[in-house]
Amino acid sequence: MELDESVRKKQMRKVAIASVVGTSIEWYDFFIYGTMAALVFPQLFFPESSSFMGVLQSFITLFVGFLARPIGAIIFSSYGDKVGRKAALVTSLLLMGISTTLMGLLPTYHSIGTVAPILLVLLRFIQGIGVGGEWGGSVTLSVEWSSKKSKGLMGSMTQLGVPIGMIFSTIVVSLCMYLTGDSFEAWGWRLPFLLSIALVFIGLYIRLGIEESPEFEKLKEEKNTAKQPVLETIKGYPKEILLAALTRLADNVPFYICTTFTVYYATTHLNMDKQLITNAVLLVAITFLFIVPYAAHLSDKFGRKKIMFSGMIMTLLGALPYFYLINTKELVLIAIAIVLLSIGPAVIYGPQATLLAEIFPVHLRFSGSSLAYQFAAIIAGGLAPTISLTLLESFNSANAITVYIIVCCAISITALFLLKPKDKQTIVEEPARVSNE
Repeated sequence: MELDESVRKKQMRKVAIASVVGTSIEWYDFFIYGTMAALVFPQLFFPESSSFMGVLQSFITLFVGFLARPIGAIIFSSYGDKVGRKAALVTSLLLMGISTTLMGLLPTYHSIGTVAPILLVLLRFIQGIGVGGEWGGSVTLSVEWSSKKSKGLMGSMTQLGVPIGMIFSTIVVSLCMYLTGDSFEAWGWRLPFLLSIALVFIGLYIRLGIEESPEFEKLKEEKNTAKQPVLETIKGYPKEILLAALTRLADNVPFYICTTFTVYYATTHLNMDKQLITNAVLLVAITFLFIVPYAAHLSDKFGRKKIMFSGMIMTLLGALPYFYLINTKELVLIAIAIVLLSIGPAVIYGPQATLLAEIFPVHLRFSGSSLAYQFAAIIAGGLAPTISLTLLESFNSANAITVYIIVCCAISITALFLLKPKDKQTIVEEPARVSNE
């Protein structure tokens, strides 16, 4: 039975709000950790290590969250493709919020010794599992409720959670630094983590009000849901998973260099003010906030691949002057550098969610898009701060990091051109045509 258009539009609005709010909360949690890993965790959880090793260990705990994301994708994808998208989203939000809140209550190394970093890693791992389950469910639900002409834009509602979560986390951290002053390292850092529990209740209230997607309901009625969705996806679409993951190098690597490594680099190597740099990084989120939905809208007219390719070229060009401008220590030039390296990734990120969802058939969509997206989290964003730190120490120059970004862009461009629909169920090439219907 054809779904009434007014019902669809009403649910589209609800799903769009739920996607934006829910993912904003989860990314707020994730970014809080990244900021603290650069600012205070080396002193609080690894004080016995040298300055370099303390930061390296802190960034490794950051990576643990990325390592857990594919595990979360596997767990929640199996559930989401068999039972339902909505249930998986509610559970992932709870898992993320509880683990983040507990981080705010965690004793430091000075209180309980080596148990403290062990507990930190454990909670970070659980946090990563929650994020791993979040993204695929949110994107799948958004795309499946959308009309044919707005799939790119609806898919970007989930992507907007990244800049909103980042803006909110940066504002909260800056406010806490201002209010607690010299006590920020002692106890002020805990406040942003503790705020998470209140945000989770807001997200749950919104998500419980949405309905399951009509496409998935139809699958259940016809008993066509996959019995082992993750296994079937890996067996049937290994090339698509790998190539889709590699397309993410061009946006994920520079994003985490901008938002995490730059905070460390500017405050430690350039001796700049922590709060000043933390606020400057907000420009990444602001750039994403405006460009992501517009790029997604353009992908509904011209196709996902064309828009993403243009973003990859922009990223490559933006990387060239990045550290030269950062090294000037001039706030205006630093701001220009951050914006230049943010535009390209934002253009890529806008259509990316819908592209990944369209590669896979409905009964494997949650699993396929999640596996591709979260596998990239390991090889791209998760390792970016650690690789950047290692390159800086090895070559004693940030130029090596610029080369690193350029190589990632080249790999992504190649993967994007090799990524083709495997069968008629996939619609990766259709956006430019359906816009004229």
